Amino acid sequence: MFTASGLAKKANVPIFTVRYYTRIGLLNPTKNSLNGYKMYSADDRNRLQFIASAKELGFTLAEIEEILGHSTSGDSPCPMVRDIVEKRLEENRQKIAELRRLQKRLEKAAEMWKGIRNAAPDGHTVCRLIEAFAESEK
Repeated sequence: MFTASGLAKKANVPIFTVRYYTRIGLLNPTKNSLNGYKMYSADDRNRLQFIASAKELGFTLAEIEEILGHSTSGDSPCPMVRDIVEKRLEENRQKIAELRRLQKRLEKAAEMWKGIRNAAPDGHTVCRLIEAFAESEK
């Protein structure tokens, strides 16, 4: 059995993570009847390690809670996990494509701006660089 700080050390996570996961119900310690301390078992340590692994794969705490719920009720969470991962892969592909488009625009702007001097706002412009780039895109 571990205290919150002992579990945090064993799992190599900050103590506030253990406390937060306990507060939201991802970890369910027992109470020591002698001192009232929350006590965590080896199962809690395994659960905490599972949560950390799932977070490294990009799962949200809500998704992890749902996965754990399936598992504790005897249902395999694997189909749901596969669906989430497939959805994330597509979302990430789209984000990467957006970032590539942004990178090209930034490179184009930086190149264009090499020939433009800095200027103070004059009542008609805020920043000549952005305004000149916007005009070139029309």
